[in-house]
Amino acid sequence: MVNSSLFLDIEQGQLGQSYELSNIVDAIPWNREGLITAIAQDIRTKDVLMLAWINQDALLETLNTQQICYWSRSRQCLWRKGETSGHRQKLIEARLDCDGNSILFLVEQTGPACHTHRPNCFYLGLDQQHAKILTQPIIPSTHTI
Repeated sequence: MVNSSLFLDIEQGQLGQSYELSNIVDAIPWNREGLITAIAQDIRTKDVLMLAWINQDALLETLNTQQICYWSRSRQCLWRKGETSGHRQKLIEARLDCDGNSILFLVEQTGPACHTHRPNCFYLGLDQQHAKILTQPIIPSTHTI
């Protein structure tokens, strides 16, 4: 059973007050698929890198290894960011939002965050009439021009 009252209690908490991780994880309002959204933000530049999904196993692995692990909805398995590409995200800090239904990972990013080889996944700017590509892919150092 989801203990949403825990997050209401935390709203009244004082600076520096701590809670058992297991109680927090149990109180997270995971969706029907057992997921919540995760946002990765570069600790240095403050750029928002990507939005993905995590389940409880991915969250605990991330906290234990300090390497970001997501849940791949398309492959239905843990997705250890950078495991094949080398474009890893090292966890510096994790923060749950006030409702416990989204998490912010402050990370040190190695290489591009996006599968398109762009620095982040938010490269398509929108206005009233157009969508415009805002960033170029990062060319790997092994690529010759």
